[in-house]
Amino acid sequence: MKGQALLFISLLSLGSVIGQVSYTIPEEMTKGSFIGNIAQDLGLENKRLTSGKARIYTRDSDGYIELNRERGVLLVKERIDREALCRQTTPCALHFQIILENPMEFYSVTVQITDINDNAPTFEEGQIKFKISESAVIGAQFVLERAVDMDVGINDLQRYELKPTDNFALKLQTNADGNKNVEMVLQKPLDREKQEQISLVLTAVDGGEPQMSGTMLIVITVLDANDNAPVFTQPTYKATVHENSPKGTVVATVSASDADQGSNGKITYSITNTLDDVRKVFKINRENGEVTLIGNVDYEESRNFQINVRASDDGGLTDSCKLIVDVQDVNDNRPEINIMSKSNVIAEDAQLNTVVTMINIEDKDTGENGKVQCFISENVPFILKTSTTNFYSLVTDSELDRERLSECNITVTCSDEGVPSLSSSVTLTLQISDVNDNAPVFERSTYEAYIVENNTPGLSIFTVKARDADWNQNSRVSYILEDSSVNGVPVSSYVSVSADSGVIHAVRSFDYEQIKDFHFRVKAQDGGSPPLSSNVTVKVLIQDQNDNPPQVLYPVQTGGSLVAEMVPRSADVGYLVTKVVAVDVDSGQNAWLSYKLQKATDRALFEVGLQNGEIRTIRQVTDKDAVKQRLTVIVEDNGQPSRSATVIVNVAVADSFPEVLSEFTDFTQDKEYNDNLTFYLVLALAVVSFLFITCLVVIISVKIYRWRQSRVMFHSNLPVIPYYPPRYSDTLGTGTLQHVYNYEVCRTTDSRKSDCKFGIAGSQNVLIMDPSSTGTMQRIQSEKSILDEPDSPLEVRLL
Repeated sequence: MKGQALLFISLLSLGSVIGQVSYTIPEEMTKGSFIGNIAQDLGLENKRLTSGKARIYTRDSDGYIELNRERGVLLVKERIDREALCRQTTPCALHFQIILENPMEFYSVTVQITDINDNAPTFEEGQIKFKISESAVIGAQFVLERAVDMDVGINDLQRYELKPTDNFALKLQTNADGNKNVEMVLQKPLDREKQEQISLVLTAVDGGEPQMSGTMLIVITVLDANDNAPVFTQPTYKATVHENSPKGTVVATVSASDADQGSNGKITYSITNTLDDVRKVFKINRENGEVTLIGNVDYEESRNFQINVRASDDGGLTDSCKLIVDVQDVNDNRPEINIMSKSNVIAEDAQLNTVVTMINIEDKDTGENGKVQCFISENVPFILKTSTTNFYSLVTDSELDRERLSECNITVTCSDEGVPSLSSSVTLTLQISDVNDNAPVFERSTYEAYIVENNTPGLSIFTVKARDADWNQNSRVSYILEDSSVNGVPVSSYVSVSADSGVIHAVRSFDYEQIKDFHFRVKAQDGGSPPLSSNVTVKVLIQDQNDNPPQVLYPVQTGGSLVAEMVPRSADVGYLVTKVVAVDVDSGQNAWLSYKLQKATDRALFEVGLQNGEIRTIRQVTDKDAVKQRLTVIVEDNGQPSRSATVIVNVAVADSFPEVLSEFTDFTQDKEYNDNLTFYLVLALAVVSFLFITCLVVIISVKIYRWRQSRVMFHSNLPVIPYYPPRYSDTLGTGTLQHVYNYEVCRTTDSRKSDCKFGIAGSQNVLIMDPSSTGTMQRIQSEKSILDEPDSPLEVRLL
């Protein structure tokens, strides 16, 4: 038989759906019987029941109903006996909830169980005996035991029948509570001498279809006259008792009196309840009518008891009364916390008011003792919201951050309002799952790395490090070199970055003289989806090495002509002969130059300034000093190890040009003669000894090297330091010498003296002697620097 369904649905602001569906089915349906199409009645699709993992939640231990998710129907799981389930309570119903997840929803379902006539009326005892005096008056009443029918409604007990009815008739008296007392009324006097024992049959019939009945045999022994029945002082007694009162507690005392004397006036008290468990909880003293507790009284099971008390004398006369015992509630039940549904994991980006747990609270006490308030522990990003009576939802109250709180232990405490208050609590552990919401963060805002030039490619320069506060894959950091250029060249041709470790490697060998520093950006990217990243600027500073020797700018070394500085014989001590000018393309202390006189024709005549390279006389020039002076000056830098260069300075000690010409002409002729001699000796030795040939090759190689060095000097892109002859300075006052002298020299044919006159600033007077000339002097005025004439013949500057 299919039940009829009534559907009520209401929506809540928490996002969970609450509805109510009611079905009605008869008891004793076979297992698997159809109850109703819950999916259709709730307006849900069957796949929603499957995807939402629909299940039945009930606080009862017995599962009578089962849910078929695929079909979306409710079925009978176990045979339902209404009498065992609800006894005499009507209506009898099963209450449970349908729980859905993703999102969380629940619906209340009520299945009402209707009664069928499956129980016949029964009497507790199959036989009852009475002793009735023959003097009993017409109309005397005798209370009979009531029959019990576990069914309800029309199927319950409807009527009684008494047979035979010669002496007695049946009377039913309805009490205020709706129960019927069955009494046997004497309607014809008894005569013990005619009939000492009478047997009657009492039949109880219900109203079911088909009708069912039960019988009890009544055996009456007729006694001699006892014409006064016991009488209670009041028809109804009332008493109260606290639940959980100890056994032996006196509840009340009933009292009856009998006008007879002797054994006919002796009263015996008894409890006649048969339907309930009254006789298991209370007992009455047969002598004095004192009612005491013999069992446990629980307000949550029974709030009141009705005790039917009978007073009987020895003559068989009886009277009855009712004792109504009200049970007073005591706060003896803690609130019960039932987890209907919960999530163990929640994402840290969950929206506000996301439901994570649904809770049902039940307190079996009543009144103030049953009022329950629930709260959760402080300092957690969750709150409890009540949806309906005794139903709570735990929802998010603020934004979650796994990096600050990865696991949350939430203690839910529920307390009633009884005195003293009772409480219970449950701890919920909730894992907060990670979301990629944190970008990698570098340990520094900028980095500076140093590397010495002339490094080997692949050398590790520096390590950048970034940390990501997320977890697992979201915190896995990869390093990427961002595209950029250095002097028009992609930065990837300079450095590379290890994706896993952040180690920066040099791709090429660096030259400090070409590039002193450069910067680039490194991006740190996590492994989340989508990935987050941050970048940092790395500046690489190249440190100088002493890898360049000093280069002499002046005096210029040429192979075709000789340049000589003239010193008059009248020169005083400290006379400035010339200045050696050199540069070092290195930097720092590697470019600090010092000048030393390595060799000299006369060491006692000249000295070189250690820092400025100025060549000065250290004594008075005399006539004994040779005209030709050859000085070898070594220029060293301050690097480790130091590098050096040498320069030869020719000095002419003379007062006139003819003397200079004659001396230096011999010098060039001697030089040519010595070169030819050396050449012939080399040829001769090459024929004689292979070893000498080897030495010759070395000598030639050295000469070639020196020649190339001089050519490189002239054509290099090194910064040009302007040269000013001794005692000269530029017109702007930026030169290295301390005075401005510009003069012309005139020489007579018969005198070693010369006349000097000051001329226009900026002109130069140069005496050029060609070794192949016949001694003719040429006077040249030039506005060009001597550095622009690398191939000039011997030049003698007059001082």
